[in-house]
Amino acid sequence: MSWIDRFIPSRKRKLRATIPQTADEAYHWVPATPPDPAKDADLPALPRFQSTAGDQIDVHELDRYAVIRSRLRRAYTPAQPVSDRRMFAGRTEVLAALIRAIEDQRLHSIIYGERGIGKTSLLRVLAQAAEEARYLVVYITCGAGSEFDETMRAVTAKIPLMFHRDFGPISPEGERGDNMASILGPDAITVSQAVDYLEKIEGTRVLVVLDEYDRARSDGFRRNVGELLKSLSDRAVRVQFLIAGVAANLTELVENVPSIQRNVFALQLPRMTGAEIRHIIENGERVTEMPFDEAATHAVVARCIGFPYLATMLSHRSALTALERRHERVDVEDVDSATRDAVDEFRSRILRHTQLQIEQEIRKGNLGALGVLGGAAQSAGDWFTLDDLATPFADVGAFGLAKTLVDELVTDHVLLEAREDGFGRAYRFTEPSVPPYLWLRASEGNAFKPNPQQAPGDPD
Repeated sequence: MSWIDRFIPSRKRKLRATIPQTADEAYHWVPATPPDPAKDADLPALPRFQSTAGDQIDVHELDRYAVIRSRLRRAYTPAQPVSDRRMFAGRTEVLAALIRAIEDQRLHSIIYGERGIGKTSLLRVLAQAAEEARYLVVYITCGAGSEFDETMRAVTAKIPLMFHRDFGPISPEGERGDNMASILGPDAITVSQAVDYLEKIEGTRVLVVLDEYDRARSDGFRRNVGELLKSLSDRAVRVQFLIAGVAANLTELVENVPSIQRNVFALQLPRMTGAEIRHIIENGERVTEMPFDEAATHAVVARCIGFPYLATMLSHRSALTALERRHERVDVEDVDSATRDAVDEFRSRILRHTQLQIEQEIRKGNLGALGVLGGAAQSAGDWFTLDDLATPFADVGAFGLAKTLVDELVTDHVLLEAREDGFGRAYRFTEPSVPPYLWLRASEGNAFKPNPQQAPGDPD
């Protein structure tokens, strides 16, 4: 008898014996009618999970293909940022530049660029490197409702009070493990108060990472963060900020740029080169021991046009397709199938009336032009101009048609919107999933060929 049974009354033990005690029992437990193995054998086989929640391979599926499938989950993670530095591809020069800015120049750093360009993966790897150097790293993902007071309380909650000048490691508070948030008052924290608190940090350095900063909608929050960056630098406080978000330029992301520009290192994260995309594929090949042939590699590099998100998505799905065919090498047919799957996924994220507009244009023979517009929008990062249309493409016909089509689509107010500024007329798709959908659908249908001289994702 177990120690639990000793404390359970006999009547409850009897009741306990009638209910399932494990997940397997719960799945097969039918109180009224016991399962009939002979009858179950006639039922059609249903899809099942290939591994357990503990990432263990199902013993019933234990073969080489199951092992490769389990490795694929570590090799390519399109839905998540890279967390394993061994899988981090390219960006070594960017990473080195950020470390120099933080360590040698004591600058705050700001990274901006398009969606899917790899900003969060870069932040994660940099944060790991900072932690190895014994920095206190505070990682915060911003949201639409982010406020300055809430953010500063989250930052100070991660800083042990033992690093505060007025307390120290041998103080009762320091030995107890209190943090700096415990000494904050109930009133909302101002910029000057935040600087006063943080200025008393000694014996360590703090790196505050604000990811997805573009999602913060409060002008007051952005203004206060801008003032904080300048004040921290002016007073040589041992706290530095690393900010990242989607933006076409620095001004879109941070307030008061003229006053803080000497205090920050700003970097627009470029799309990956063909060699860097190949590095992503090679990392996956090394982990899975499942190679891509040259045609498959070429197709992935060309279709992702420098976006690591698209590269990992296509690589992962291509390899899964090959496994389903019981192949241990990925070929271009697998990449074609993966591209179709990706097109279907992006389509599911698009509003119905937008899909109808796209199908109407495709029936007119405008798929190639739509693909040019989608590629330009991705390349430019949200807003694009007519000058951006020719950048990644060599198909003169599709390029010319796209220039004619763009204003017509703006007039319809469904796919595109336009704005006028000091630099001329710019355009943007009304939904963020439309550009990759159009680009991949056009490339899937061979509506045009990428320009090998200009496409940043070119494999040559």
